[in-house]
Amino acid sequence: MLAEINDFLNSLIWGNILIYLLPALGLFFTVSSRFVQFRYFFKMFNILRDTVHDKEGHISSFQALMLSVAGRVGGGNIAGVAVAITLGGPGAVFWMWIIGLIGMSTSFFECSLAQLYKEKDSKDSCVYRGGPAYYVTKALGLRWVGIIISVLLLITFGFAFNATQSFIIASSFEASFNTPLWITGSILTVIFGLAIFGGIKRITRFSEVVVPIMAVGYLLIAIVVIALNYDQIPSLISMIVSEAFTPSTAISGGIGAVILQGAKRGMFSNEAGLGSAPNVAAVAYVAHPVQQGIVQSFSVFIDTIILCSCTAFIILLSGVYTPGADGVQGVLLTQNALIEHIGPLGGYFVTVALLLFGFSSMLYNYYLAENSLNFFSKGNVTLFNTFRVVCIALIAWGAFQDLGSIFTFADLSMGLLAVINMIVIAILYKPVLRLIKGYERQLKEGKKPVLRYNDYSEFKIDKETWKEIVDNINDERAKAKE
Repeated sequence: MLAEINDFLNSLIWGNILIYLLPALGLFFTVSSRFVQFRYFFKMFNILRDTVHDKEGHISSFQALMLSVAGRVGGGNIAGVAVAITLGGPGAVFWMWIIGLIGMSTSFFECSLAQLYKEKDSKDSCVYRGGPAYYVTKALGLRWVGIIISVLLLITFGFAFNATQSFIIASSFEASFNTPLWITGSILTVIFGLAIFGGIKRITRFSEVVVPIMAVGYLLIAIVVIALNYDQIPSLISMIVSEAFTPSTAISGGIGAVILQGAKRGMFSNEAGLGSAPNVAAVAYVAHPVQQGIVQSFSVFIDTIILCSCTAFIILLSGVYTPGADGVQGVLLTQNALIEHIGPLGGYFVTVALLLFGFSSMLYNYYLAENSLNFFSKGNVTLFNTFRVVCIALIAWGAFQDLGSIFTFADLSMGLLAVINMIVIAILYKPVLRLIKGYERQLKEGKKPVLRYNDYSEFKIDKETWKEIVDNINDERAKAKE
Protein backbone atom coordinates (compact mmCIF):
# COMPACT_ATOMS: atom_id res chain seq x y z
CA MET A 1 0.00 0.00 0.00
CA LEU A 2 2.83 2.38 0.89
CA ALA A 3 4.55 1.50 -2.39
CA GLU A 4 1.38 2.30 -4.32
CA ILE A 5 0.98 5.66 -2.55
CA ASN A 6 4.64 6.45 -3.22
CA ASP A 7 4.28 5.58 -6.92
CA PHE A 8 1.11 7.68 -7.19
CA LEU A 9 2.75 10.75 -5.60
CA ASN A 10 5.88 10.32 -7.73
CA SER A 11 3.74 10.15 -10.85
CA LEU A 12 1.79 13.22 -9.75
CA ILE A 13 4.82 15.36 -8.92
CA TRP A 14 7.16 14.33 -11.74
CA GLY A 15 4.64 13.44 -14.43
CA ASN A 16 2.02 16.15 -13.88
CA ILE A 17 3.67 19.06 -12.08
CA LEU A 18 7.44 19.26 -12.62
CA ILE A 19 7.25 18.10 -16.24
CA TYR A 20 5.49 21.41 -16.96
CA LEU A 21 6.74 23.64 -14.13
CA LEU A 22 10.49 23.20 -14.75
CA PRO A 23 10.50 23.95 -18.51
CA ALA A 24 7.86 26.70 -18.20
CA LEU A 25 9.77 28.61 -15.52
CA GLY A 26 13.06 27.86 -17.30
CA LEU A 27 11.64 29.51 -20.40
CA PHE A 28 10.44 32.47 -18.31
CA PHE A 29 13.89 32.90 -16.74
CA THR A 30 15.51 32.64 -20.19
CA VAL A 31 13.31 35.34 -21.74
CA SER A 32 13.24 37.68 -18.70
CA SER A 33 17.06 37.61 -18.49
CA ARG A 34 17.40 38.12 -22.25
CA PHE A 35 18.94 34.66 -22.74
CA VAL A 36 21.64 35.20 -20.14
CA GLN A 37 22.95 31.62 -20.45
CA PHE A 38 23.89 32.25 -24.09
CA ARG A 39 24.94 35.91 -23.87
CA TYR A 40 27.52 35.16 -21.17
CA PHE A 41 28.47 31.65 -22.19
CA PHE A 42 32.07 32.43 -23.15
CA LYS A 43 32.67 34.70 -20.14
CA MET A 44 32.75 31.55 -18.04
CA PHE A 45 36.34 30.81 -19.12
CA ASN A 46 37.55 34.26 -18.01
CA ILE A 47 35.74 33.91 -14.69
CA LEU A 48 37.38 30.55 -13.96
CA ARG A 49 40.79 31.95 -14.85
CA ASP A 50 40.43 35.03 -12.65
CA THR A 51 39.15 33.36 -9.46
CA VAL A 52 41.42 32.22 -6.65
CA HIS A 53 42.71 28.71 -6.04
CA ASP A 54 43.58 27.63 -2.49
CA LYS A 55 43.51 31.23 -1.25
CA GLU A 56 43.36 31.28 2.56
CA GLY A 57 41.12 28.22 2.64
CA HIS A 58 38.58 29.64 0.21
CA ILE A 59 36.88 27.45 -2.41
CA SER A 60 37.54 28.66 -5.95
CA SER A 61 34.92 29.01 -8.65
CA PHE A 62 36.53 26.11 -10.53
CA GLN A 63 36.43 23.83 -7.48
CA ALA A 64 32.76 24.67 -6.90
CA LEU A 65 32.10 23.95 -10.59
CA MET A 66 33.81 20.55 -10.37
CA LEU A 67 31.88 19.61 -7.24
CA SER A 68 28.66 20.64 -8.96
CA VAL A 69 29.51 18.67 -12.10
CA ALA A 70 30.32 15.71 -9.83
CA GLY A 71 26.71 15.78 -8.67
CA ARG A 72 25.04 16.43 -11.99
CA VAL A 73 27.13 13.85 -13.84
CA GLY A 74 26.20 10.39 -12.64
CA GLY A 75 24.33 7.24 -13.52
CA GLY A 76 21.78 9.34 -15.39
CA ASN A 77 24.38 10.08 -18.06
CA ILE A 78 24.98 6.36 -18.66
CA ALA A 79 21.76 4.58 -17.71
CA GLY A 80 19.25 7.45 -17.87
CA VAL A 81 19.98 8.33 -21.49
CA ALA A 82 19.66 4.66 -22.46
CA VAL A 83 16.25 4.49 -20.77
CA ALA A 84 15.13 7.66 -22.57
CA ILE A 85 16.12 6.20 -25.94
CA THR A 86 14.53 2.82 -25.15
CA LEU A 87 11.18 4.33 -24.15
CA GLY A 88 11.13 7.50 -26.24
CA GLY A 89 13.30 6.69 -29.24
CA PRO A 90 16.13 8.80 -30.71
CA GLY A 91 13.88 11.88 -30.71
CA ALA A 92 14.03 11.94 -26.90
CA VAL A 93 17.65 13.09 -27.22
CA PHE A 94 16.52 16.29 -28.96
CA TRP A 95 14.09 17.18 -26.16
CA MET A 96 16.79 16.37 -23.62
CA TRP A 97 18.97 18.99 -25.34
CA ILE A 98 16.15 21.55 -25.24
CA ILE A 99 15.53 20.93 -21.53
CA GLY A 100 19.27 21.27 -20.90
CA LEU A 101 19.55 24.60 -22.75
CA ILE A 102 16.52 26.01 -20.94
CA GLY A 103 17.69 24.55 -17.63
CA MET A 104 20.92 26.54 -17.92
CA SER A 105 18.94 29.72 -17.13
CA THR A 106 17.19 28.07 -14.16
CA SER A 107 20.56 27.02 -12.76
CA PHE A 108 21.86 30.56 -13.30
CA PHE A 109 18.98 32.04 -11.29
CA GLU A 110 19.09 29.61 -8.35
CA CYS A 111 22.88 29.68 -8.08
CA SER A 112 23.06 33.49 -8.31
CA LEU A 113 20.52 33.65 -5.47
CA ALA A 114 22.61 31.20 -3.44
CA GLN A 115 25.63 33.47 -3.87
CA LEU A 116 23.71 36.66 -3.07
CA TYR A 117 22.27 35.29 0.19
CA LYS A 118 25.27 33.25 1.37
CA GLU A 119 26.83 33.66 4.80
CA LYS A 120 30.10 32.71 6.48
CA ASP A 121 30.28 29.27 8.07
CA SER A 122 31.56 30.92 11.25
CA LYS A 123 33.17 34.21 12.23
CA ASP A 124 36.74 32.99 11.71
CA SER A 125 35.99 30.65 8.79
CA CYS A 126 36.89 31.14 5.14
CA VAL A 127 34.08 28.82 4.00
CA TYR A 128 30.60 30.01 3.04
CA ARG A 129 27.19 28.38 3.28
CA GLY A 130 24.07 28.96 1.23
CA GLY A 131 21.33 27.40 -0.84
CA PRO A 132 17.52 27.29 -0.97
CA ALA A 133 17.11 27.00 2.82
CA TYR A 134 19.21 30.14 3.27
CA TYR A 135 17.64 32.34 0.58
CA VAL A 136 14.08 31.39 1.50
CA THR A 137 14.85 32.26 5.14
CA LYS A 138 16.70 35.53 4.51
CA ALA A 139 14.74 36.89 1.56
CA LEU A 140 11.24 35.77 2.53
CA GLY A 141 11.59 35.25 6.28
CA LEU A 142 10.20 31.71 6.01
CA ARG A 143 12.54 29.70 8.22
CA TRP A 144 10.01 26.88 8.51
CA VAL A 145 10.23 26.42 4.73
CA GLY A 146 14.03 26.42 5.06
CA ILE A 147 13.75 23.65 7.66
CA ILE A 148 11.59 21.56 5.31
CA ILE A 149 14.09 22.07 2.49
CA SER A 150 17.01 21.08 4.73
CA VAL A 151 15.27 17.92 5.95
CA LEU A 152 14.43 16.89 2.38
CA LEU A 153 18.04 17.46 1.28
CA LEU A 154 19.44 15.58 4.26
CA ILE A 155 17.27 12.49 3.76
CA THR A 156 17.39 12.45 -0.04
CA PHE A 157 21.07 13.03 -0.72
CA GLY A 158 22.85 12.25 2.54
CA PHE A 159 21.16 8.94 3.25
CA ALA A 160 19.05 7.44 0.44
CA PHE A 161 20.98 8.36 -2.71
CA ASN A 162 24.41 7.59 -1.24
CA ALA A 163 23.43 4.17 0.07
CA THR A 164 21.86 3.37 -3.31
CA GLN A 165 24.94 4.57 -5.22
CA SER A 166 27.05 2.22 -3.13
CA PHE A 167 24.87 -0.74 -4.13
CA ILE A 168 24.93 0.22 -7.83
CA ILE A 169 28.73 0.46 -7.88
CA ALA A 170 29.30 -2.75 -5.87
CA SER A 171 26.82 -4.80 -7.93
CA SER A 172 28.28 -3.46 -11.19
CA PHE A 173 31.79 -4.60 -10.18
CA GLU A 174 30.42 -7.96 -9.13
CA ALA A 175 28.80 -8.42 -12.56
CA SER A 176 31.81 -7.23 -14.57
CA PHE A 177 34.79 -8.44 -12.55
CA ASN A 178 33.26 -11.01 -10.16
CA THR A 179 34.40 -8.82 -7.26
CA PRO A 180 32.56 -9.73 -4.02
CA LEU A 181 30.23 -7.02 -2.77
CA TRP A 182 32.06 -6.76 0.55
CA ILE A 183 35.39 -5.94 -1.10
CA THR A 184 34.00 -3.14 -3.26
CA GLY A 185 31.91 -1.87 -0.35
CA SER A 186 34.91 -1.82 2.00
CA ILE A 187 37.12 0.06 -0.46
CA LEU A 188 34.36 2.60 -1.15
CA THR A 189 33.77 3.10 2.55
CA VAL A 190 37.44 3.77 3.34
CA ILE A 191 37.97 6.23 0.47
CA PHE A 192 34.68 7.98 1.19
CA GLY A 193 35.59 8.31 4.88
CA LEU A 194 39.00 9.80 4.07
CA ALA A 195 37.35 12.36 1.81
CA ILE A 196 34.55 13.57 4.08
CA PHE A 197 36.54 13.77 7.30
CA GLY A 198 38.81 16.25 5.55
CA GLY A 199 35.93 18.73 5.24
CA ILE A 200 34.79 20.69 2.21
CA LYS A 201 38.35 21.50 1.09
CA ARG A 202 39.29 17.83 0.80
CA ILE A 203 35.99 17.02 -0.91
CA THR A 204 36.62 19.72 -3.52
CA ARG A 205 40.21 18.48 -4.01
CA PHE A 206 38.91 14.96 -4.67
CA SER A 207 36.37 16.37 -7.14
CA GLU A 208 38.97 18.61 -8.74
CA VAL A 209 40.97 15.51 -9.69
CA VAL A 210 38.29 12.85 -10.25
CA VAL A 211 35.72 14.87 -12.23
CA PRO A 212 37.98 16.08 -15.07
CA ILE A 213 39.45 12.57 -15.47
CA MET A 214 35.96 11.09 -15.48
CA ALA A 215 34.46 13.60 -17.91
CA VAL A 216 37.43 13.76 -20.28
CA GLY A 217 37.81 9.95 -20.33
CA TYR A 218 34.16 9.44 -21.24
CA LEU A 219 34.36 12.23 -23.83
CA LEU A 220 37.45 10.67 -25.43
CA ILE A 221 35.71 7.30 -25.76
CA ALA A 222 32.76 9.03 -27.43
CA ILE A 223 35.15 10.88 -29.78
CA VAL A 224 36.73 7.54 -30.75
CA VAL A 225 33.27 6.11 -31.48
CA ILE A 226 32.31 9.19 -33.51
CA ALA A 227 35.62 9.08 -35.42
CA LEU A 228 35.01 5.42 -36.32
CA ASN A 229 31.55 6.32 -37.61
CA TYR A 230 32.09 9.91 -38.77
CA ASP A 231 30.25 9.35 -42.07
CA GLN A 232 27.04 8.50 -40.17
CA ILE A 233 26.97 11.62 -37.96
CA PRO A 234 24.99 13.95 -40.32
CA SER A 235 22.29 11.34 -40.89
CA LEU A 236 22.21 10.52 -37.14
CA ILE A 237 21.60 14.16 -36.15
CA SER A 238 18.98 14.46 -38.87
CA MET A 239 17.25 11.34 -37.52
CA ILE A 240 17.30 12.67 -33.94
CA VAL A 241 15.63 15.92 -35.02
CA SER A 242 13.04 14.27 -37.29
CA GLU A 243 12.20 11.62 -34.69
CA ALA A 244 11.64 14.40 -32.15
CA PHE A 245 8.58 15.59 -34.12
CA THR A 246 7.57 12.51 -36.13
CA PRO A 247 8.56 9.48 -34.04
CA SER A 248 8.64 5.95 -35.36
CA THR A 249 5.36 4.05 -35.10
CA ALA A 250 7.26 1.51 -32.99
CA ILE A 251 7.47 4.06 -30.13
CA SER A 252 4.52 3.52 -27.83
CA GLY A 253 2.81 6.79 -26.93
CA GLY A 254 3.87 8.77 -30.00
CA ILE A 255 5.34 12.26 -29.76
CA GLY A 256 4.02 12.68 -26.20
CA ALA A 257 6.21 9.79 -25.01
CA VAL A 258 9.20 11.19 -26.90
CA ILE A 259 8.91 14.62 -25.28
CA LEU A 260 8.13 13.15 -21.84
CA GLN A 261 11.13 10.81 -21.81
CA GLY A 262 13.53 13.45 -23.10
CA ALA A 263 12.30 16.03 -20.61
CA LYS A 264 12.28 13.67 -17.62
CA ARG A 265 15.75 12.28 -18.25
CA GLY A 266 17.09 15.78 -18.94
CA MET A 267 15.69 17.08 -15.64
CA PHE A 268 16.90 14.08 -13.64
CA SER A 269 20.35 14.32 -15.15
CA ASN A 270 21.14 18.04 -14.96
CA GLU A 271 19.23 18.81 -11.71
CA ALA A 272 18.56 22.40 -12.82
CA GLY A 273 15.91 23.85 -10.50
CA LEU A 274 15.89 20.90 -8.12
CA GLY A 275 17.53 22.90 -5.32
CA SER A 276 20.71 20.85 -4.99
CA ALA A 277 23.36 22.74 -7.00
CA PRO A 278 22.83 26.13 -5.23
CA ASN A 279 24.21 24.62 -2.02
CA VAL A 280 27.53 24.10 -3.80
CA ALA A 281 27.43 27.34 -5.79
CA ALA A 282 27.28 29.34 -2.55
CA VAL A 283 30.71 28.15 -1.36
CA ALA A 284 32.64 29.71 -4.25
CA TYR A 285 34.76 32.80 -3.58
CA VAL A 286 33.77 35.21 -6.36
CA ALA A 287 33.48 38.99 -6.67
CA HIS A 288 29.89 39.02 -7.94
CA PRO A 289 27.02 36.47 -7.71
CA VAL A 290 26.44 36.61 -11.47
CA GLN A 291 29.91 35.15 -12.04
CA GLN A 292 29.08 31.90 -10.27
CA GLY A 293 25.63 31.85 -11.88
CA ILE A 294 27.33 31.83 -15.27
CA VAL A 295 29.77 29.10 -14.22
CA GLN A 296 27.02 26.90 -12.75
CA SER A 297 24.88 27.20 -15.87
CA PHE A 298 27.86 25.81 -17.76
CA SER A 299 27.80 22.70 -15.57
CA VAL A 300 24.31 21.96 -16.98
CA PHE A 301 25.79 22.30 -20.48
CA ILE A 302 28.61 19.86 -19.61
CA ASP A 303 26.15 17.34 -18.19
CA THR A 304 23.35 17.37 -20.76
CA ILE A 305 24.70 18.77 -24.01
CA ILE A 306 28.13 17.12 -23.85
CA LEU A 307 28.10 13.97 -21.70
CA CYS A 308 24.50 12.84 -22.27
CA SER A 309 25.10 13.32 -26.00
CA CYS A 310 28.17 11.07 -25.72
CA THR A 311 26.00 8.21 -24.41
CA ALA A 312 23.32 8.86 -27.03
CA PHE A 313 25.81 8.75 -29.90
CA ILE A 314 27.50 5.61 -28.53
CA ILE A 315 24.12 3.82 -28.41
CA LEU A 316 22.63 5.09 -31.68
CA LEU A 317 25.79 4.45 -33.71
CA SER A 318 26.18 0.89 -32.43
CA GLY A 319 23.27 -0.88 -34.09
CA VAL A 320 22.29 -2.65 -30.84
CA TYR A 321 19.23 -0.43 -30.40
CA THR A 322 16.03 -1.31 -32.27
CA PRO A 323 13.02 1.05 -31.93
CA GLY A 324 10.15 -0.55 -30.03
CA ALA A 325 11.99 -3.81 -29.40
CA ASP A 326 11.97 -5.38 -25.94
CA GLY A 327 15.46 -6.00 -24.71
CA VAL A 328 18.19 -4.70 -22.45
CA GLN A 329 18.11 -1.11 -21.32
CA GLY A 330 19.90 1.17 -18.90
CA VAL A 331 23.55 0.43 -18.14
CA LEU A 332 23.44 -2.89 -20.05
CA LEU A 333 22.34 -1.16 -23.26
CA THR A 334 25.20 1.33 -22.98
CA GLN A 335 27.66 -1.48 -22.18
CA ASN A 336 26.50 -3.59 -25.13
CA ALA A 337 26.74 -0.59 -27.43
CA LEU A 338 30.32 0.17 -26.40
CA ILE A 339 31.28 -3.51 -26.68
CA GLU A 340 29.96 -3.39 -30.25
CA HIS A 341 32.25 -0.43 -30.99
CA ILE A 342 35.52 -1.36 -29.27
CA GLY A 343 35.15 -4.95 -28.07
CA PRO A 344 35.01 -6.44 -24.53
CA LEU A 345 36.99 -3.55 -23.07
CA GLY A 346 33.94 -1.38 -23.69
CA GLY A 347 31.95 -3.21 -21.02
CA TYR A 348 34.74 -2.81 -18.47
CA PHE A 349 35.11 0.86 -19.32
CA VAL A 350 31.42 1.51 -18.59
CA THR A 351 31.80 -0.18 -15.19
CA VAL A 352 34.83 1.95 -14.29
CA ALA A 353 33.06 5.07 -15.56
CA LEU A 354 30.09 4.18 -13.39
CA LEU A 355 32.46 3.91 -10.41
CA LEU A 356 33.92 7.37 -10.99
CA PHE A 357 30.53 8.93 -11.77
CA GLY A 358 28.96 7.27 -8.73
CA PHE A 359 31.75 8.07 -6.28
CA SER A 360 31.91 11.73 -7.31
CA SER A 361 28.13 11.91 -6.86
CA MET A 362 28.51 10.43 -3.36
CA LEU A 363 30.88 13.24 -2.36
CA TYR A 364 28.48 15.81 -3.77
CA ASN A 365 25.51 14.20 -2.02
CA TYR A 366 27.36 14.21 1.28
CA TYR A 367 28.17 17.90 0.99
CA LEU A 368 24.51 18.74 0.33
CA ALA A 369 23.56 16.81 3.47
CA GLU A 370 26.31 18.46 5.54
CA ASN A 371 25.19 21.89 4.36
CA SER A 372 21.63 21.04 5.41
CA LEU A 373 22.81 19.90 8.84
CA ASN A 374 24.72 23.15 9.23
CA PHE A 375 21.46 25.03 8.75
CA PHE A 376 20.23 23.47 12.01
CA SER A 377 23.41 23.45 14.03
CA LYS A 378 26.48 25.54 13.29
CA GLY A 379 29.85 24.47 14.62
CA ASN A 380 28.68 21.45 16.63
CA VAL A 381 31.74 19.24 16.07
CA THR A 382 30.32 16.21 17.91
CA LEU A 383 27.09 16.30 15.90
CA PHE A 384 28.95 16.63 12.60
CA ASN A 385 31.35 13.78 13.38
CA THR A 386 28.44 11.56 14.41
CA PHE A 387 26.70 12.44 11.17
CA ARG A 388 29.81 11.53 9.17
CA VAL A 389 30.06 8.15 10.90
CA VAL A 390 26.40 7.44 10.04
CA CYS A 391 26.99 8.40 6.40
CA ILE A 392 30.05 6.12 6.21
CA ALA A 393 28.08 3.25 7.79
CA LEU A 394 25.33 3.70 5.20
CA ILE A 395 27.90 3.38 2.40
CA ALA A 396 29.08 0.06 3.86
CA TRP A 397 25.50 -1.17 4.48
CA GLY A 398 24.23 -0.01 1.08
CA ALA A 399 26.78 -2.13 -0.79
CA PHE A 400 24.86 -5.25 0.28
CA GLN A 401 21.27 -3.99 -0.06
CA ASP A 402 19.04 -3.48 -3.08
CA LEU A 403 17.51 -0.17 -2.08
CA GLY A 404 15.10 0.29 -4.97
CA SER A 405 12.18 1.23 -2.72
CA ILE A 406 14.30 3.73 -0.78
CA PHE A 407 15.52 5.24 -4.05
CA THR A 408 11.91 5.66 -5.18
CA PHE A 409 11.08 7.41 -1.91
CA ALA A 410 14.11 9.67 -2.44
CA ASP A 411 12.76 10.57 -5.89
CA LEU A 412 9.57 11.68 -4.17
CA SER A 413 11.38 13.82 -1.60
CA MET A 414 13.56 15.33 -4.34
CA GLY A 415 10.41 16.12 -6.35
CA LEU A 416 8.91 17.92 -3.35
CA LEU A 417 12.17 19.83 -2.94
CA ALA A 418 12.09 20.86 -6.61
CA VAL A 419 8.50 22.14 -6.41
CA ILE A 420 9.30 24.27 -3.34
CA ASN A 421 12.55 25.57 -4.83
CA MET A 422 11.03 26.51 -8.20
CA ILE A 423 8.22 28.46 -6.51
CA VAL A 424 10.76 30.31 -4.36
CA ILE A 425 12.99 31.15 -7.37
CA ALA A 426 9.94 32.41 -9.28
CA ILE A 427 9.12 34.74 -6.35
CA LEU A 428 12.74 35.95 -6.10
CA TYR A 429 13.48 36.44 -9.80
CA LYS A 430 13.66 40.26 -9.50
CA PRO A 431 16.81 40.32 -7.31
CA VAL A 432 18.54 38.20 -9.97
CA LEU A 433 17.51 40.60 -12.74
CA ARG A 434 18.89 43.45 -10.61
CA LEU A 435 22.14 41.50 -10.23
CA ILE A 436 22.40 41.09 -14.01
CA LYS A 437 21.82 44.82 -14.61
CA GLY A 438 24.41 45.75 -11.98
CA TYR A 439 26.93 43.34 -13.46
CA GLU A 440 26.38 44.65 -16.99
CA ARG A 441 26.57 48.27 -15.85
CA GLN A 442 30.05 47.70 -14.40
CA LEU A 443 31.17 45.94 -17.58
CA LYS A 444 30.03 48.96 -19.62
CA GLU A 445 31.99 51.20 -17.26
CA GLY A 446 35.08 49.15 -18.17
CA LYS A 447 35.44 47.75 -14.66
CA LYS A 448 35.88 44.25 -13.32
CA PRO A 449 32.53 43.71 -11.56
CA VAL A 450 32.23 43.38 -7.79
CA LEU A 451 28.98 43.24 -5.86
CA ARG A 452 27.97 46.76 -4.81
CA TYR A 453 26.27 45.33 -1.75
CA ASN A 454 24.81 48.66 -0.59
CA ASP A 455 22.63 48.67 -3.72
CA TYR A 456 20.82 45.54 -2.50
CA SER A 457 19.92 46.54 1.07
CA GLU A 458 16.21 45.93 0.55
CA PHE A 459 16.91 42.29 -0.31
CA LYS A 460 18.18 41.53 3.24
CA ILE A 461 21.57 40.14 2.21
CA ASP A 462 24.48 39.58 4.62
CA LYS A 463 26.36 42.82 3.91
CA GLU A 464 29.19 42.03 6.34
CA THR A 465 30.07 38.88 4.42
CA TRP A 466 30.02 40.70 1.08
CA LYS A 467 31.96 43.71 2.44
CA GLU A 468 34.76 41.37 3.51
CA ILE A 469 34.80 39.60 0.13
CA VAL A 470 34.73 42.80 -1.93
CA ASP A 471 37.41 44.49 0.21
CA ASN A 472 39.69 41.45 -0.11
CA ILE A 473 39.19 41.22 -3.87
CA ASN A 474 39.80 44.95 -4.37
CA ASP A 475 43.03 44.63 -2.36
CA GLU A 476 44.13 41.64 -4.45
CA ARG A 477 43.42 43.54 -7.67
CA ALA A 478 45.32 46.60 -6.43
CA LYS A 479 48.36 44.46 -5.54
CA ALA A 480 48.23 42.76 -8.96
CA LYS A 481 48.50 46.16 -10.66
CA GLU A 482 51.59 47.16 -8.65
